[in-house]
Parts: sequence; structure tokens; C-alpha cells
Amino acid sequence: MLIDAHCHLDFPDFDADREAVIQRARAAGVAHFVVPGTTRARWPDVLALGARDDVSVCLGLHPYFLEEHREEDLAALEAGLETHGDLVAIGECGIDARFPETLDAQWRLFDAQLRMAKARRLPVVIHCVRANDRVARRLRELALPAGGLIHAFAGSPEQAKAFLDLGFVVGLGGAVTHVRAKRLRRTVASLPDDGYVLETDSPDMPLAGRQGERNEPARVAEVCRVVADLRGQSEEAVAAASTATARRLFRL
Repeated sequence: MLIDAHCHLDFPDFDADREAVIQRARAAGVAHFVVPGTTRARWPDVLALGARDDVSVCLGLHPYFLEEHREEDLAALEAGLETHGDLVAIGECGIDARFPETLDAQWRLFDAQLRMAKARRLPVVIHCVRANDRVARRLRELALPAGGLIHAFAGSPEQAKAFLDLGFVVGLGGAVTHVRAKRLRRTVASLPDDGYVLETDSPDMPLAGRQGERNEPARVAEVCRVVADLRGQSEEAVAAASTATARRLFRL
């Protein structure tokens, strides 16, 4: 059994055929989906998906959508955490250093969500682009008890180890299928069996040969095949390891 540990099934990209997408994933061996929130406006659709037995959800405020967030959204997140006791994590939140002009605001938003996660002993799902070392430093300072997921990890073996030492795991998705991602592929081979989960980031993060196409959770099976090849393990072993880690992290 596979778990897609990070997919945005709530996004409008799936409005026309969401159930068919889920059925294709099931046919590919994907039995469960973890759907993170990105903006307050999207939370109702995320929570609606969370009513399904095969979907677990998180709420968070994503740095990419910074212009859509308002100061009161943090209070709304606190209220949502109080109201919805079945949330498996806080996120998606984090730092995207491709946008240096908003980094101060990103850090304030991220830090507030990290503190919520620490207070509630919840894992945190982190979007971390070009900021691995800085994010790891902040996580070390805060010492979050429940750890979390560094989603769409693309760093070095050393950076991965720094996150693992802090109680986090890394998310492996479409990027590992690209042959030019040599550093990431070395990282994948170096990870312990309990150090990663498989994900798609659907509808984004397309796999090699599928650029320009909508990504979907069924393709986590293709990610599994590539990860197995890079690690010199069977697909069954990689699927079992990823599923066990996702279950542990999100308490599924």
C-alpha cells in the first residue's frame, strides 16, 4: 500500500474529475492521501476532503501565497486547530527564498505556525526552497517535539541528515525522477529507511517526461519505482518503508 504524503486534491485543477483521479490512484496502489492547506480561502475544501476515510488533512498558510494572507488568518488558524481535532499536522507553511523581497514577512508567518505546532505537539509540513540551512537552524532553536515533513526536499545528504537529526523526514517526489538531479539522487540513496516519505505535490511537481502535464497521486507509484532503483531496494520495500513513516509521522 502506498500513501501520497503530500497532494493538493482540493485545488481547482481536480474539480472536473477528482473522483476519477482518486480511483486511478487506488488502481495504482495508493490507498491514502494527505492534503495540506495553503490559504484560509482553501481550508473549507481541504476540510471537506478530510471527511473521507482515505484522506487526512492539515491546515496552514503557504509562503507562496503571501499576498492572499491577512493578519487575522493566524487567529483563524488557531481557531481551526481548536475546532478540528482530527488535523494531522500544521501546514503547508515555510520559506521560499526565491522571493527575497517578502522574506521578512514569510519568516514572521512561518515562525507563528511553528510556535502553534510546538504548543500543540503537532507535526509541521514545511515548504522549504533555497533555505534548507536557515530553516534547519530555526527548527533547532525551537526544538519541535512532533517533528514534521520537509516537503519536496531537493538538498544534499548533509542537509537531509540535519533535518533527520531534528526529528523530521524528507518528502521525495517528482524531482527524483529527473536524471539531472544528481545531488538529490545521491541524497535519496543515503537516507535511512525511516527518513523519507513518497509524495506527488499534485497537481504540481511533474515527473520526468511529463513536464507541462497535471500531476496526480497515481504517479506516486512511479516515484516509488525510481526511489527503489536509486536505493537498490525492491519497490515493495520502499513502499512499506514510506507508508510506515507516513503513518508514524501523521499518526494515521
